[in-house]
Amino acid sequence: MKLVVVQFCLIFLLLTSSFFVPSTADSSCGGKCNVRCSKASQHEECIKDCNICCEKCNNCVPSGTFGNKDECPCYRDLKNSKGGPKCP
Repeated sequence: MKLVVVQFCLIFLLLTSSFFVPSTADSSCGGKCNVRCSKASQHEECIKDCNICCEKCNNCVPSGTFGNKDECPCYRDLKNSKGGPKCP
């Protein structure tokens, strides 16, 4: 019985600990991309692309919801497979 209680406590601690929760994107990228994509019609796709660009460009995301790409040349210059702009 004691072993079951100990196992339960360990599992509970592992599941509730933020230390063991993997992050899908850097928190600074996530916040910046949420702002950048807040008015996008395809919000989920915008967030995905923005996070990729942000991580590749050392957490640089232009301010605002559109334009201002000259603030982050790396972000501005990334291209998709068709040669168009990758980053929203």
